[in-house]
Amino acid sequence: MPANSELSRCHGAVVVDSNCTRFSLWAPDAKTINVVTDGGRSMAMLPGNDGWFVLETQCSAGTLYKYKINNDYEVPDPASRAQAEDADGYSVVVDSESYRWQHLGWYGRPWHEAIIYELHVGLIGGYSAVESMLPHLADMGFTAIELMPLSQFSGSRNWGYDGVLPYAPQVSYGSPEQLKSLIDTAHGLGLAVILDVVYNHFGPDGNFLHTYAKHFFHSDKKTPWGDAIDYGRREVRDFFIGSAIMWLSEYRFDGLRLDAVHAIDDPTFLNEFAECIREEFREPRKVWLILENELNEAHRLKKGFDAQWNDDGHNTLHVLLTGETDSYYADFAEATTEKLARVLSEGFVYQGEPTRHGQPRGEPSGHLPTSAFVLFLQNHDQIGNRALGERLVHITPAPALRAATAFLLLSPMIPLIFMGDEWGADERFLFFTDFHDELAQKVCEGRRDEFSDFAAFAEESQRECIPDPNAASTFESSKPKFGAAYFKYSQGQDHLAWLLFYRRLLSIRQSDIIPRLRNSHAIDSQVLGDKAVSGRWRMGDGSTLRIDLNLGEVAVRVDETFTGHLLFKTSDDNQEYFQNVLSPFSVVITLEGVASVIHKE
Repeated sequence: MPANSELSRCHGAVVVDSNCTRFSLWAPDAKTINVVTDGGRSMAMLPGNDGWFVLETQCSAGTLYKYKINNDYEVPDPASRAQAEDADGYSVVVDSESYRWQHLGWYGRPWHEAIIYELHVGLIGGYSAVESMLPHLADMGFTAIELMPLSQFSGSRNWGYDGVLPYAPQVSYGSPEQLKSLIDTAHGLGLAVILDVVYNHFGPDGNFLHTYAKHFFHSDKKTPWGDAIDYGRREVRDFFIGSAIMWLSEYRFDGLRLDAVHAIDDPTFLNEFAECIREEFREPRKVWLILENELNEAHRLKKGFDAQWNDDGHNTLHVLLTGETDSYYADFAEATTEKLARVLSEGFVYQGEPTRHGQPRGEPSGHLPTSAFVLFLQNHDQIGNRALGERLVHITPAPALRAATAFLLLSPMIPLIFMGDEWGADERFLFFTDFHDELAQKVCEGRRDEFSDFAAFAEESQRECIPDPNAASTFESSKPKFGAAYFKYSQGQDHLAWLLFYRRLLSIRQSDIIPRLRNSHAIDSQVLGDKAVSGRWRMGDGSTLRIDLNLGEVAVRVDETFTGHLLFKTSDDNQEYFQNVLSPFSVVITLEGVASVIHKE
């Protein structure tokens, strides 16, 4: 195994100097490999040990090339650093050292300071368009942005989870230099940048690894995306670890969110992945590693990973806010208020209990710090995986959504919001792709079949209204209308009021929650009534944060007398709370053990 710092240079084309490039390809099922350029050059690669082919030759940055397998067919570099046009076209030799960074003194932010804004680069308009909106996000009070996956996929529009070239930033969004400029500008504004990476599968179009490296996959192990990736092979592990190191070093991303790691069938890979990243990037550099993991493996959050997306927390809140209990929400349909109390005090709901399928899920999580859980009311999945892409503003009473939003942004867990939430965006976020012919038809049919478990779409005729993912109109209608839309009224949503509400909450989190957040832990929680809970946390400075939340339509009594200083409340009737009554659709947040009143709405 090569040293960690060399991992990102084991696969692909690496510029050695201004006139020389080293090409490396693992192709154990090929007999001969040639590097062919768009200018007509063809250069034979030298076979090495364990299926490697290598060539070091005169070749400058900007050269377009492919690999010719067995003098038969041409494929892009699986570790391409950039594509000229599409996933199956020419790869581009990229000089990773050519960009001149303006903020080399940036080493990142401590994880507990994270307030995350998730966005889709393509919908915003590309890397440069995202860069232009960064001052707004920083001014609002966000401290980090999370980019949905950028790895090159087939076509020009996609959520990003169908990537096939994990080293190449999507060309339809802009150039590698524009992506680096985005990150550079973010750092200058104090914003960390997280990249969502997909290391559990490849997309259905544009991946050619199986034709010359069939042992990259387990042919006898199937996943929803085809043959499982064989993480037991050294070359395969290095391929993905090298990709991660490249994004963190060459692009200076501050963190990675690993998609659906429960689909990685070799648990030792994640252990090694975290070890390699931590060894490669040491203090003062701060690198965040975040998991999406349906298995709720709490032990991973003590072994190299900072946090996990808390789907349990979201699902519980969603059922309380909307009353929806179809499909996976059925696991949260019973004793939902009690489940929310467990989220407050222990993080995960499922800690080994059986789901609706009868399978145990999760591990005990009450010992973990509050910052081990990323909480959200919405994200790309929870909006886009709805048949019609509705946001909570479409399906939740505004007072309840305001109370839940205040809870999200002022709780001691790490908050994440989805683009447009901060101004009550009306636009739906739909599932979209850019496939063609038979694959496009299969994706459209598969998308509609996904909702057969939902009562509203049980009949095939009902599912015909679900938008075709491949239609350009599906993509266009998902674009949030930023800019002047902040100050307009649409479908009853006061965008300016939402914007000011978010700004105020983020200001409170910055000034009064984050400075106390390090080493905070839960004390206890209790059910106050139907859809109403109370939770307490010991903060890092010894103070006690208390949140009383009522998402129901009926006022509830609060047993414990109010003694703390008021941090935030949504109810205008302050006297009610002093009388130990929590109004419908309200939240009251207090701090005990501090010298003075901090805020009052």
